[in-house]
Amino acid sequence: MAVQLPPKTKRNLYRIIPFGLIWLISGWVFWVVEQAAAGSSVQNHNSRVVMNLEIFIFSSIALTAVGLLIGTIELLYLNQVFSKKSFTQKIAYKIIFYILLLLIITVITYPIAKSLELDISIFDQRVWDILGDYLTSFTHLSTDIQLTSSLLVSLFYAEISENIGHGVLMNFFTGKYHSPTEELRIFMFSDMKSSTAIAEQLGHIKYFELLKEYYSDFSEAIIQHSGEIYQYVGDEIIISWKYEDGIANNNCLKCFFAMKEDLHKRADWYYATYGVIPTFKAGLHFGKVTTGEIGELKKEIIFTGDVLNTTARIQGLCNQFNLDFLISGDLSQSLPNQSEFTIQSLGKNELKGKEESMELFTIVQSPLL
Repeated sequence: MAVQLPPKTKRNLYRIIPFGLIWLISGWVFWVVEQAAAGSSVQNHNSRVVMNLEIFIFSSIALTAVGLLIGTIELLYLNQVFSKKSFTQKIAYKIIFYILLLLIITVITYPIAKSLELDISIFDQRVWDILGDYLTSFTHLSTDIQLTSSLLVSLFYAEISENIGHGVLMNFFTGKYHSPTEELRIFMFSDMKSSTAIAEQLGHIKYFELLKEYYSDFSEAIIQHSGEIYQYVGDEIIISWKYEDGIANNNCLKCFFAMKEDLHKRADWYYATYGVIPTFKAGLHFGKVTTGEIGELKKEIIFTGDVLNTTARIQGLCNQFNLDFLISGDLSQSLPNQSEFTIQSLGKNELKGKEESMELFTIVQSPLL
């Protein structure tokens, strides 16, 4: 039976693994360049070739491990530590941190590699004499350049991934949506209530700061329930799921209630900081979309299809019914397990711009027994 990883763990693994690949490939490129520069020949003694292969394998494993370690530190720790710093400050602080970290790693891994090459104990004095010579050599400078290059590429990847989203970046790299693709997706349109009044009360700068916190508070719920941020549109967030991911374990419904709970937990903080407590309403629907890359001056991966307009219209009816959450009848029928929710039909409703009316439902999370 296959082990099902939690969505957050799976997401972190997908984000960390590219760091290991970046460091491994960078290491191989520098190794090839060094071999070419040194004029090395494959016509070496067999034992020497075996030893070089052993060192190559060890170095590859070590580089991959270092990349994974840096990816873990970067995504799970440093991003939070430097989240409020400017781009330049973030890069500067991170480079200083990683240089010190890599120096420690070098002092640990270099003696191991030399002991393998010389076939002697790592505690042999010769190994440590060689380490001392290495740290003051041109070879060490060359290695530092290699490691710094790998580090810069890693940090560049991390910043780009953070800004456009890891999934979007991977899709650009793989060319998944270079040609338009038809997909079945679930969409949630979530909109802050009374946002215009709040903006007028706080002013533009303070309101923007509130929005940043508001969006941040939703992140954990979206990750835990396999959602993807499609767009931020003013005070509106559009969340998307592949149909199977959204239906599984009722993720698309549970995401809404988790978002609501996480926002509620910080209600006192919002009131103390901004004098308001933000709330939101949401509409949920699913259907086929065409997904593909678009744009010349600025490329994006976008979804097009009637489901987007319909979901926006459903969310727009929340005020009419004085409800926070509406879903389409089609989606309601697709839910695998409805026992943990109280579902109430609102009958057939006309949607703006639609000829056919649609049955809508509101959902309340059932209290735990």
